[in-house]
Amino acid sequence: MTVRNPGPRAAVLYVCVERGTETETGAAHLAETEGRGFAEACGLSLVEIVTDAYGEPDPCRRQGWRHIRELAVSAVVGVVITRWPVSIAPNAAHDLRHREVQWLQDHGVRVQYSWAPMAERGEVS
Repeated sequence: MTVRNPGPRAAVLYVCVERGTETETGAAHLAETEGRGFAEACGLSLVEIVTDAYGEPDPCRRQGWRHIRELAVSAVVGVVITRWPVSIAPNAAHDLRHREVQWLQDHGVRVQYSWAPMAERGEVS
């Protein structure tokens, strides 16, 4: 269930990991655990966890990412938490990642990374 107009502290956790590997479950669990801890430490309220299979470079072609966009348009969340930038789009498609981060910013949503080295530096897109 999603909450309507919860304000800038409401967040969605986006988990995008490679499917079909032995480490898939572990990677997804790690990303979710890390994301939940990050949200709690930052005083953010998780309203939903959205997952996608890693592999499609264009986020707009992933069902989960399209849902992230719907949450942004509906003003359900003010923050998207994801483990690292390549969860949005791989480095080889960094222009797609920048497009999506800018699109979210244009809709009043910021992206924060939960991976410890980036989180410690306060890296935000």
